Amino acid sequence: MIVLTMIARVADGLPLAASIQEDEQSGRDLQQHQSQAKQLFRKLNANSPERCTLEAGSVTFHYLIAQGICYLSLCEANFPKKLVFAFLEDLHNEFYEQYGRRVSTVTRPYSFIEFDTFIQKKKRSYIDNRARRNLGSISTELQDVQRIMVTNIEEVLQRGEALSSLDTKASHLSSLSQKYRSDAKYLNTRSTYAKVAAVAVVFITLIIYVRFYWL
Repeated sequence: MIVLTMIARVADGLPLAASIQEDEQSGRDLQQHQSQAKQLFRKLNANSPERCTLEAGSVTFHYLIAQGICYLSLCEANFPKKLVFAFLEDLHNEFYEQYGRRVSTVTRPYSFIEFDTFIQKKKRSYIDNRARRNLGSISTELQDVQRIMVTNIEEVLQRGEALSSLDTKASHLSSLSQKYRSDAKYLNTRSTYAKVAAVAVVFITLIIYVRFYWL
């Protein structure tokens, strides 16, 4: 289930719209997660990864950045990743069409709060069982959702580290991993050649010995 959706301007983290699932039992937790979302918005910049997943215990934040706007949803941890990013893509398409030209000019938080109506309508269509059954037919650019960066929300907020920094580190680790695999393959190849050469030397030595001492 999608329990919280927020839209913010990346340049300064200004919230533009929001939609919250009403639930008295989880009200306190939602306030905490809403606060985390606002903190996250303030850490975004032009170099932040365009798609990211942040784990927060039994729930997970997913966000999409497009045209300088961040679309974020908080979902139950078992909610399909492909489904939520397709949902965020739909929000972007509609929101940018309605308000794209005005986003850079507003100064008041939640200037487009009326967009909640569309969010609620679209959310209902995505949590419907039929949407889950048709998950494989969703037409998006998210064919490789497994490559979306995954991290922990608390680590990001407590470190005071920008997500762009984490993305750079992830890319660096990926490069190191590729280099390690390349070096390991090279060493394995050299080791194989060395073993073959050693066998060849022994074989040639044996032939020479037999030829000169036994013939």
